[in-house]
Amino acid sequence: MTDKKIVLITSGQPTLNPRLVKEADSLVNAGYNVTVLYAYWNDWGTRFDEELLKAKTWKSIRVGGDPKQKTFTYFFSRLIYKTALFVVKKIGFANYLTELATARGSYFLMHEAKKHKADLYIAHNLGALPATAKAAKANNKPFTFDAEDFHRNEVSEDIESVNYGISKYIEDKYLNKATVITAASPLIAHEYKKLYPAINIKPILNVFERVKTRPVNPNSHRVKLLWFSQFIGKQRGIEEVIEALSLCDIAAGITLSLLGDYTDETYRHFNNMAKKHGLLPNQIVFYKPIPPGDIFNFAMQFDIGLATELATPYNRDICLTNKIFTYIQAGLAVIASDTTAQVQLLNKHQNIGTPYKKGDAQELANALKLYINNPDFLQKKKQNSYMLGQTTLNWEIESEKLLDIVSDVLNGGE
Repeated sequence: MTDKKIVLITSGQPTLNPRLVKEADSLVNAGYNVTVLYAYWNDWGTRFDEELLKAKTWKSIRVGGDPKQKTFTYFFSRLIYKTALFVVKKIGFANYLTELATARGSYFLMHEAKKHKADLYIAHNLGALPATAKAAKANNKPFTFDAEDFHRNEVSEDIESVNYGISKYIEDKYLNKATVITAASPLIAHEYKKLYPAINIKPILNVFERVKTRPVNPNSHRVKLLWFSQFIGKQRGIEEVIEALSLCDIAAGITLSLLGDYTDETYRHFNNMAKKHGLLPNQIVFYKPIPPGDIFNFAMQFDIGLATELATPYNRDICLTNKIFTYIQAGLAVIASDTTAQVQLLNKHQNIGTPYKKGDAQELANALKLYINNPDFLQKKKQNSYMLGQTTLNWEIESEKLLDIVSDVLNGGE
């Protein structure tokens, strides 16, 4: 046990940031006193937060209000954010208002974080970085930054864009002051190392805890595909999956399930597209978001996990998402687009799945037919995926890297 206090800060919500939750859990289990500061993001995340946080022994504090209970604070936070963003667009990025324009909750995170005297502060996204750095400076303590994405190219590759300008200004102002930067993929770590060579930067993969029950092979003649994210939307590779399905033999039996929040317009768009390509009405199934703790049991009912990442903006080419590691931990075969990061992962672990050329529906269809026509081959890939999650790609192993970094920082090293 230790009396050391650690504050984790995010401009999002715990449910929407499983990496933060895993880190907070690991730190508490290692004996640290942990507080998480966060901000409202959406309604369904808030519903799931209520259940999630009941089971946690770390303290959580939400700042910046919300549209249903703390409406005035929420309105004020939006006013600050939108005003700051408007002014930044007019006069440029090199000013304090840029920090307020980083996220809706930035002002309130900065105000709250300084109140918490801790031995270490950890920023979990760009919107939390100014608050984290300021709190660390005010209390004369170190801070680290967890880069789940390559933020300056997370939204756009246009160096003249507002998002790029804000991200670059915030990163350049604060990251050189961080004791350590952790990154969610080796390629993200590499990019930040090029920008900030003097900083110790270490990758910690976005993997999950080992599943407690072994997946059971679905008792179905259909091959069941899963794609999931927080939001189901256009231009995320789903279009080419639908086209690829139309190039497969429908009689062979194959379904596509999409898990995530979606609008009525999105639902109509993909169903109309499926109809246009001649798919059957029951071949595409939509699911609304489920609690984070249920995702693995849900995923186990499927055969193949689809990681249809695009290469633009650049962050998409070098990141490794929650979904691909969820598929592995749930024991699914993986079909992944050939982004640089995903090809690197599948080249290292060739026995779990198949890459395809992004944007190429025919190549994706060929990969699908390989599994449809070879059920034993599919089952072998699934078994390999499950074993990889049990032995190598799991949070039990990756969390040790986090704990070593935290221990080193708290003991005065890097």
